[in-house]
Amino acid sequence: MDEQDLQRLVEEISWESFGKNFLHKACFNPRLRTTGGRYMLGSHNIEINPKYLEQLGHNEVIGIIKHELCHYHLHLEGKGYKHRDQDFRQLMQKVGAPRFCSPLPEKENKKGSKRIIIYVCKECGQVYQRKRKINTQKYVCGICKGKLIMKRELTIG
Repeated sequence: MDEQDLQRLVEEISWESFGKNFLHKACFNPRLRTTGGRYMLGSHNIEINPKYLEQLGHNEVIGIIKHELCHYHLHLEGKGYKHRDQDFRQLMQKVGAPRFCSPLPEKENKKGSKRIIIYVCKECGQVYQRKRKINTQKYVCGICKGKLIMKRELTIG
């Protein structure tokens, strides 16, 4: 799907689900990281994260477009277009738009795995487990003030 196909799809969904024309621009924005799409208040354009199309498919993108069109139409009509507004919630329920988009599979994999770094004191043998790396030139053992050595790095999950 290219930008022209996306524009046509947004216009079709706007007409079929809302009975109103979409008069602005819809485009893909690969810089979006934490969201499936966004409605731009100033320009009234809609941006869609292309990763959702690649990883979750056409139906997920349709849900994201409906959600963003709810913001779009309510904002242009001067009604409550924010997530907490009653107008927004009612319109989303009416057109079947999701409140949140599904998490990307690549994000779930990163959440599930945990990294543990094990440090050992050279003098007394005290073992320290940390989630982040520490500067062994700066930090010393809390028991004997001995030098710490990174023993190994484990990834769990």
